[in-house]
Amino acid sequence: MDLYLYHYYDATTGPFQNLSALSVEEALQVQRRLKQNNNWFASQRADDYMTIRRDLEARARALFTAKGGKPTKEYPHYMTLGSCEWIMEWYPNGKVIRILLDDMQPEMMSFTYGDLFPTMRYQDDKPYRGKVYVKNEILQLVDEFGWPQDWNKDGHHGPERYIEVQVWDDRALGPFMKS
Repeated sequence: MDLYLYHYYDATTGPFQNLSALSVEEALQVQRRLKQNNNWFASQRADDYMTIRRDLEARARALFTAKGGKPTKEYPHYMTLGSCEWIMEWYPNGKVIRILLDDMQPEMMSFTYGDLFPTMRYQDDKPYRGKVYVKNEILQLVDEFGWPQDWNKDGHHGPERYIEVQVWDDRALGPFMKS
């Protein structure tokens, strides 16, 4: 079975636009505009979102590097492993890019079983909390726990609703990056 990575985005802004690429002030300005528009999922984020995000990205990068990952940047681009069509609803003009998992270099990708935020912050007894995985590990985790986008589509069984992929290299996404 072929597995794919999915990147959901808004057609008006283009793919792989990343708040982490901006200075803190620039990212806060974008957040303020999103809150004013109030028609994007991201408009619901708390004021300290970027501070928390940068901390979580640094933790994820360190954990990934400790497992042999070779990130070329300080922050990742975000995708899902497997389809998660409801994410299109986050965007007024939703679009998707699909990339074959095997076309990506494993040492440039980390995975979390769920979104990075709840995976690193949610406190319960689930064994995948606070961890990042490499490709073979996440596939073993899927064998053990299943696909969150199947068993928790509506979010009623916890915060994990998809498997997130953190891509730590722009070159890996080169053909899809907005110029």
